[in-house]
Amino acid sequence: MDPVVAAAVAQAHRAEWGRVVAAAARLTGELDAAEDCAQDAYAGALAGWAEHGIPDRPGAWLTTVARRRAMDLIRRRDTQRARLPLLAGPDPAITAAGEADVGDVIPDDRLRLIFTCCRPAVAVDARVALTLRLLCGLTTAEVARAFLTSEATMAARITRAKKKITAARIPYRVPGPDQLPERLAGVLDVVHLVFTTGHTAPAGTALQRRDLAERALDLARMLRLLLPDDPGVAGLLALILLTDARRHARTDPAGRLLVLAGQDRGAWDHGEISEGLTLARQALQRRPYTRYPLMAAIAATHATAPRYEATDWAQILTLYDQLAAIWPSPIVALNRAIALGQARGPAAGLAALDAVAAEPQLTGYHYLPAARAEYLRRLGRLTEARLAYDEALLPAGNTTERDYLTARRADLDA
Repeated sequence: MDPVVAAAVAQAHRAEWGRVVAAAARLTGELDAAEDCAQDAYAGALAGWAEHGIPDRPGAWLTTVARRRAMDLIRRRDTQRARLPLLAGPDPAITAAGEADVGDVIPDDRLRLIFTCCRPAVAVDARVALTLRLLCGLTTAEVARAFLTSEATMAARITRAKKKITAARIPYRVPGPDQLPERLAGVLDVVHLVFTTGHTAPAGTALQRRDLAERALDLARMLRLLLPDDPGVAGLLALILLTDARRHARTDPAGRLLVLAGQDRGAWDHGEISEGLTLARQALQRRPYTRYPLMAAIAATHATAPRYEATDWAQILTLYDQLAAIWPSPIVALNRAIALGQARGPAAGLAALDAVAAEPQLTGYHYLPAARAEYLRRLGRLTEARLAYDEALLPAGNTTERDYLTARRADLDA
């Protein structure tokens, strides 16, 4: 296999998978069929590009081939007339009711498919997991890491979601304007998880997967255009911008991880910070607060601190208390415990971390023992800190994070 072609196909998979699947799904109306068409297109690229050269626009080439495969599939089934309207045209029920088709309002097939998948008939976790798998090309293992569950459990969840969609004969069409709000929560969760998976890759040698982070930012901007008055959308875009602004400062020139305390804040993207702060303020004007505006407020507190030592940890702790009240989750409890330790000392933080350690979702989540190790270190309990670092290293799949944890542990023996 030509390594140059293989690298080009791999890059196209990272950058274009979601667009290719969405284009095929718009024709087939079936998830499994759309995935098959996309996989055929990528398989064809390995042979075709080796023979004819890598095209100038790999994504367009792959989309064209996938759409041709979809049309072939439709012809073979002799159901073209029945299936094309599902995604290619307006919903007859909507048209009959005199409502406008929003197909032209949603400007990207990927975003259209996200809204399509996020139907109330499918469980929330299944909607998000399925869309991450389809739209972003994440492996089942990567999706499982995002949900803090096992790969086998996630594979079963995705399979069940597909079967439910097939059994319910859920059509893959653009939702009407009245259906958008009920699907928005799932859509926001999808885009957020795409970003977090890109911001810190669950596995591999690179700290970040910029293709996923940038894709999430693009999708969040599209949502903002589609729903400019929604505080959840504004909060999500603000959160992504304020977090992504640190991307250039998260590693040193040698590629070593730099945590927040060690980052050069002059290297942060202050244009993104300014835009994010404006959006966060807008999102927080609406009461009662929802999840993403509060998360954006936490990110804004970090972004506006002139140096790490000036971080308003008391304010962050208050925001986490508000967030936990409306969205109780193990991750919020973990982050609140860390903030508590920063605001009130390592002993308080360690006690809070130990209180959430029994949460099943946090089993194998390496950030919990890593945080415990840091507070144990500050308390001078070095033997326990070594054990906590060892516990954190076991599940850590990202090489950059593993190297950081290894170095921190080695420092205890210096």
